[in-house]
Amino acid sequence: MNKHMIFRAALTASLVTCAPAIAQTTGTSSTGTVTVTGTVPSLCFGGTLTGGSNIDLGVLIDTSTGLLRTDLPAPTRTLTGAFCSSRSVISVDATPLLTQNATGTPPAGFSRTVNYRATASGWSPTSAVFTTGAATNPAASQNRDTAFQSDITITLDNFLTGGGTGLRLVSDPLYRGAVTVTLSVAD
Repeated sequence: MNKHMIFRAALTASLVTCAPAIAQTTGTSSTGTVTVTGTVPSLCFGGTLTGGSNIDLGVLIDTSTGLLRTDLPAPTRTLTGAFCSSRSVISVDATPLLTQNATGTPPAGFSRTVNYRATASGWSPTSAVFTTGAATNPAASQNRDTAFQSDITITLDNFLTGGGTGLRLVSDPLYRGAVTVTLSVAD
């Protein structure tokens, strides 16, 4: 049998097999279904910082005693428009306020560190809290089990002199620390 005969035999067999199906689809109407698919990846956006990227606490000490002020004004900052399209984790991390110029070991009775508590609230039922100078920070990360959108409020409080409340702070024109809030898709 040559190649043309084999092809013709296969084509005839295919048409005979398909004939009942073709007969069923003829008529005045016919319906077919097309599946439409898409995906939405897990996505988080940490929001837009409002109120400025710097929190200026002003003069840190009581100028009559040289000790850390107990009434430091720490305005809140807000991350507006934060969202996650799936389960998420909010984490807060912070570094203490440290002298930027007086970097050597402070003399006896002085410190070059101010510790504080940083809180990120509004995302999870329990706020994410990080305290600088603490041995551990188990509440620094909090989970949210559902997709969500909300503003996240960042607050600072509980300022303490590193090394003990009886220590005075060394003079320096700039003490600097940082707070980092991370919003991420949960595993």
